[in-house]
Amino acid sequence: MIVFGQDMHRNEHEMAAYSWDDLQFFLALARDGQLTRAARQLGTSHVTVSRRIDRLEQALRQRLFERNPRGYALTAAGRRLIEAAERMEEATAGIAIAGDTASPLGGVLRLAVPEGFGAFFSEQILPDFVVAFPRISLDLITMTQVLSLSRREADVTVTLDAVTKGPYQSELVSPYSLRVYGSRSYLAQHPPLTAREDLLNHRFIGYIEEMLFAAGLDYLDEVHPALRANIKSSSIFNQLSATRRGLGLCVLPDYLAAGQDDLLPVLPDQITLRRNYWLTCHRDLRQMRRERAVIRFLQDRITALVPLLLPDQKAAR
Repeated sequence: MIVFGQDMHRNEHEMAAYSWDDLQFFLALARDGQLTRAARQLGTSHVTVSRRIDRLEQALRQRLFERNPRGYALTAAGRRLIEAAERMEEATAGIAIAGDTASPLGGVLRLAVPEGFGAFFSEQILPDFVVAFPRISLDLITMTQVLSLSRREADVTVTLDAVTKGPYQSELVSPYSLRVYGSRSYLAQHPPLTAREDLLNHRFIGYIEEMLFAAGLDYLDEVHPALRANIKSSSIFNQLSATRRGLGLCVLPDYLAAGQDDLLPVLPDQITLRRNYWLTCHRDLRQMRRERAVIRFLQDRITALVPLLLPDQKAAR
């Protein structure tokens, strides 16, 4: 048995006893925010999870979650319990903890990222992630346009825009640059481009406007207000393939185009776009030791890779 009070370090007179069996249900619901997902993780029913949470709250005489249509959100008392619960989780694994980074972090973690960044992550970051978190089972989601932050369908999300509404915390991790690219074969078959107005005489490849999941993906208006895409796809990799086949020009992240020997930047001294990647997480999850460790790892790794995301280029005009 372990004990918990309103201040577990100083207020011993208000402590109440509870067991690790109860805390498993608490941690699962705190991490997932949904009864059904917590139940799936624990191999039980959502009714059982709800009953065990009710029992724990009664034993502690404190409400740990606020129930709302979107799921379960931690109360202040619930957030205070996280540290004690995670310590008990470590103790049951029979591992002596020397510090936060020495403890084993496991379970299923869902990381949602934009499609292009997903490839960058898999190539540049994932090998180190596997070494740093050998017990975490990673679900890498690249269809961010269909995710709902309010339903907690991902634990940590890389977004193109900071989330400023609701119980979320966004942290800027890196800018990245984009330019107009064309294949060598396409550019060889057309007159040289010397000004932005020349782009109006070319076929463009881009996103389907009504399917944009972030305002930052609307590139063409920034390149030239009269530009319109002739070939459209919701997938950046379909756009990349069409560009490499010589079907038109396309705005592409430099980190995706840099490895393609058959692509060349168009008007690089005149056109360079900038966007940002943000790490976004629900504030409740941000309290969890595992999520804190993953976010810190991603911040460090992405910062180290800024030269790939933002090559030395002239600022956009």
